[in-house]
Amino acid sequence: RWLADYYMSAAGDVLQAALPGGLKAADAYKPKTETCLALAPELRNERALGIALDSLRRAGKQLEAFTCFLAMTHWDTFEGTVTRQPVVELTRDELMNTAHCTSAIVKSLVDRKFLVPYEREVGRLNHGGEPHLDNIKPLNEAQQEAYNAIVFGFLKKNVVLLHGVTSSGKTEIYIHLIRQALEKKQQVLYLLPEIALTVQIRQRLQAVFGDRLGIYHSKYSDAERVEIWKKQMSQNPYDVILGARSAVLLPFVRLGLVIIDEEHETSFKQQDPAPRYHARSAAIVLAAKAGAKVLLGSATPCAETWHNAHTGKYGYVRLDKRFGDMQLPEIHVVDIKDLQHRKMMNGPFSPSLLAAMRRALDGGEQVILFQNRRGFAPMVECRECGWTPRCELCDVSLTYHKNLEQLTCHYCGRTYTVPDVCPCCGSRNLKGRGYGTEKVEDKVMELFPEARVARMDLDTTRTRDAYERIISDFSAHRTDILIGTQMVSKGLDFDRVSVVGILNADSMLNYPDFRAYEHAFMMMAQVSGRAGRKGKRGCVMLQTKSPELPVIGQVVRNDVDGFYRDLMEERQLFRYPPFYHIINVYLKHKDNAVVSAAADALGALLRQWFGDRVLGPDKPAVAKVKALNIRKIVIKLENGLDRAAVRLYLNKGKAAVVQDKRFKSVTVYFDVDPL
Repeated sequence: RWLADYYMSAAGDVLQAALPGGLKAADAYKPKTETCLALAPELRNERALGIALDSLRRAGKQLEAFTCFLAMTHWDTFEGTVTRQPVVELTRDELMNTAHCTSAIVKSLVDRKFLVPYEREVGRLNHGGEPHLDNIKPLNEAQQEAYNAIVFGFLKKNVVLLHGVTSSGKTEIYIHLIRQALEKKQQVLYLLPEIALTVQIRQRLQAVFGDRLGIYHSKYSDAERVEIWKKQMSQNPYDVILGARSAVLLPFVRLGLVIIDEEHETSFKQQDPAPRYHARSAAIVLAAKAGAKVLLGSATPCAETWHNAHTGKYGYVRLDKRFGDMQLPEIHVVDIKDLQHRKMMNGPFSPSLLAAMRRALDGGEQVILFQNRRGFAPMVECRECGWTPRCELCDVSLTYHKNLEQLTCHYCGRTYTVPDVCPCCGSRNLKGRGYGTEKVEDKVMELFPEARVARMDLDTTRTRDAYERIISDFSAHRTDILIGTQMVSKGLDFDRVSVVGILNADSMLNYPDFRAYEHAFMMMAQVSGRAGRKGKRGCVMLQTKSPELPVIGQVVRNDVDGFYRDLMEERQLFRYPPFYHIINVYLKHKDNAVVSAAADALGALLRQWFGDRVLGPDKPAVAKVKALNIRKIVIKLENGLDRAAVRLYLNKGKAAVVQDKRFKSVTVYFDVDPL
């Protein structure tokens, strides 16, 4: 509902919600300018200009710079008067570079009132050049059939799911659909789940749409995002916006098409801070209000989207052929439990994975290693008494980062020095347990010293340039082995990758969440799809201690239908989405007893209205974050309930708790359809 209201509000109100600093950031915005130079008005006649040149004859450098300025700006005279303005605006830096003079010489010409400086707004936005629609590649037969089916589907449904296997050429279909929308004078919103993906996709789109394409995501500065806002509100907005989830908040005047690529990704959900929205759902609401169409694209659709497509709510188009008739990669399951028992593992690597990596490197090919844990070691442990360092503000153990030589809490960001001795027993035998991407990187460099290794995780991609550098280096084969977290699993397209190693599938499967198998299946299928995209069939080494699990076999066989069939049966049996909506109610307070009492009171109220649909209150897996104790109440609501009534009762219960003097400082908030 907030999304609907937001489009009816003033631009300033929208900035309040969209910018990190709200209106304060918008008010503090200053246009980016550069200093330009103009000929002084009193010199704009032939006689005065001649006198000025004569007066500079003893100042050789100034005369040279002034003459260069006149030549570069093409000043003309007519009947003794300078009548024409400069053909091009000349900046101070351009004059200094061309005339090979210093800033002091330019300042002297300004002080003598020969030149007048002024500021010109140049903006911070990228300039993509001229559009070249002739760069659009023709679709192959399978892509053309899918394209036609999507266009036909839009005649019946406002939302269509394109279910295409990895490397089937979905992006090329998107480009053709964008061109069709632009021919209708419509705007297009193209959403991606990760900022890293915008690097490759931007290059492909700019080659076709040039400066008609705008980029928007959180790695841009506040000033850059304000300029995109201003351009979108101007008479000449971008025709195509490419961005991460926050791009859905941009204003559009003639939106005709929304493309949500990798729609299954959890990155589309904003968790903290509020508003807690899902960009996919928000974009569908936005498109409905604008009369636009929505295309959802994925090789592994989320359960809700799959259900909506197969029950007729959404249109459905399937694309089963990889581009160029490439085969899906061959997936080998490696039982690392048995190998660990026989002491045949080399760190996190099985012998078969190391052999596959060696073959790839010897053949001039590339390798991607997937480890969904960043840092050096997920935890540090005293080998004598079992003590582990924990965050003082959060209910979690600390992650060891070797490069920074510190322990870090991945929930609140607080850092600690690495202890020399155990505070419990005094032992110096403190060791890291487990493997993060940083430790995997060290091990790879030890085993393959000749290989060029890069790491792609949150620690190495703090800046916008870092994404581009890592991806461009790997694309240009300046890197042989790329180690990464889930960032490397999403939509990246590399020609020479022949081997993908999933180092520990169990870390995804053994997660305390009803979506664990769904997310694990998606992630393993997606990262497997990075192998063998060009040239020859790829190889995936899937390491797990539980090879007998059905989901592992479904990943190996690419049995998407079987996986979703089993998933739907389980979800319906245990009352989970897409058959039920889930609302998580969170309560937070510094005092554990206060938040516990408040949660019990709210839980009792909610049970009066929702009955056995209410579960809890209980402590979540992480029960303390940033010194705040947390309680969680789960509400499972069957589809079809009156949402307005549900909202009314939830707000009524919240008001009753916070109005109690005992609980007035308790924070209560709702997370609808959590991921």
